[in-house]
Amino acid sequence: MRRRIHPAALVGGAVVLGTGALYLTGLALTAEEAPTGTSVLGVAIGGLDRDGARQKLDRELAARATAPIEVVVGERTDRISPRAAGFEVDTEETAARAVRAGKDPFTVIGNLFSSDGGPVDPVVRTDEEATRAAVRELAEEHDRTVRNGAVTFSGGAPKVTPARTGTALEVDGAVDALRKAYLAPEGPRPVVLPVRESAPRVTAAETDRALRAFARPAMSGPVTLTTDEGRITITPATLGEHLSLRPDRNHRLQPALDEKGLFKDPAVVRAVDAVTTRAQDATLRLDGDRVAVATEGRAGQKVTADALGEAVLPLLTKTGGARTGAVETVKEQPTLSRAKLPELGLTEKVSSFTANFEKAEYRTKNIGRAAELINGSTVLPGETWSFNDTVGERTAANGFVDGIIILNDKYTKASGGGVSTVATAMFNAIFFAGVKPVEYGAHSFYIERYPEGREATVAWGSLDLKFTNDSGRALHILTDATDTSVTVTFVGTKKYDSVESVTGPRKNVKEPGTREGAKEECQPQTPLEGFDVTVERVFRNDGVEVKREPFHTRYTPRDEVVCD
Repeated sequence: MRRRIHPAALVGGAVVLGTGALYLTGLALTAEEAPTGTSVLGVAIGGLDRDGARQKLDRELAARATAPIEVVVGERTDRISPRAAGFEVDTEETAARAVRAGKDPFTVIGNLFSSDGGPVDPVVRTDEEATRAAVRELAEEHDRTVRNGAVTFSGGAPKVTPARTGTALEVDGAVDALRKAYLAPEGPRPVVLPVRESAPRVTAAETDRALRAFARPAMSGPVTLTTDEGRITITPATLGEHLSLRPDRNHRLQPALDEKGLFKDPAVVRAVDAVTTRAQDATLRLDGDRVAVATEGRAGQKVTADALGEAVLPLLTKTGGARTGAVETVKEQPTLSRAKLPELGLTEKVSSFTANFEKAEYRTKNIGRAAELINGSTVLPGETWSFNDTVGERTAANGFVDGIIILNDKYTKASGGGVSTVATAMFNAIFFAGVKPVEYGAHSFYIERYPEGREATVAWGSLDLKFTNDSGRALHILTDATDTSVTVTFVGTKKYDSVESVTGPRKNVKEPGTREGAKEECQPQTPLEGFDVTVERVFRNDGVEVKREPFHTRYTPRDEVVCD
């Protein structure tokens, strides 16, 4: 049976066939070209085929596509290369899309009745890793750490460090902002990149307040302190060396004075010494083996670091004559006095040793100076005594001259030569007192005038001679130096009836060699064998051995040095 077709269907079919005919007609007219009126960022490519459109875009978009992008980071501007940021215009794909848009049915049919193809967005290829790397480079250049405001002192004047807001570039947001801004239709303009800001806790307003309220008055003139004996004047330059302004928990700058540092400042020490009297210890001597007082001790008046700080700080906010005030002094008793001798246990000779040496002007000078600095040292129970701390660096300023020392296994000249003779006398006094040596070292090769295995040397900054007073009572050190000898004596209370030394045989003996001396200031050297030796320290009470301690020493051969 034949099916009848509804008239409406016939009309619809005619419409479809008509639209198809229009599309085919338009397609035939446009072929492989961008629609008339098509443009990319203002560059007209309508009516051009794909290659023609690409070539024109390459020519006319190149300058804009490669022009540096101006960016704003906080308060500063910079420029960034699109290539470095990973942005590149794909002109070939842009042209292809424009041509493909011309084949869209609605566009094809529309172009039969209109010549306006319209703007086409450029195809931009992006390398996000490159963009992020470029942004991170910007961050390294422009990020600023937050800086608190500060007020310091230099040369007797206040100095302000301005507060600064910290900024940090937000990488993700900056990447998005650059991507959106590159070749935007509205044209090139500065790209404001997002940043995070950190406000300083100590603000500019706070540094201004501290400057007005404290810093400027503090440096306005000297401070004068008065005692019963006179006046102590401290200059602004000296004050500023020990004065600071520090933020409290509310981030307000508060003054802080380093009382101990100010008290030890040489300028203050001289001023204080001029108006105070220091306590003087009694000096001791031996009467036979018993301790006697040579000169009595004397009390003094002193200013403490705390008292100095308490007197100075309130005066710093004042001006003119109001910057004068009294400082408290306290009575200082001597550490060593006749009354304290029994309490300290300083009653008898504990040990003594004399080291002899050949007379030489430098030895007499250096050995005498070291002995002078050691004489009168008191070492309380449990304390550790140091040769280097007591004698100080062997310099001309400290009273020492050049002499012969051993360096790198040969004799040479240096300041303080001969001081090891005092160290050897001290080591033996330590040895026979029975107290504990905690740092010591023998000469690299043996020197015949010293007892083998029972001698010591010292070197500033590298080798010290130290002992800890483990006797249970105080020890006091007496020294006596002549042109050819130095004697070190310990007085206190004996812990042992006797301490003896037993020297073992030489072992691992090695013969010396011969070598030439230095071209200038050569010091000749006689040969001597090297060897190992052990010395035992034997402790006795009531004639019975309590214990013994070994001391092992290795001496290198002393090569013969010939001077031409």
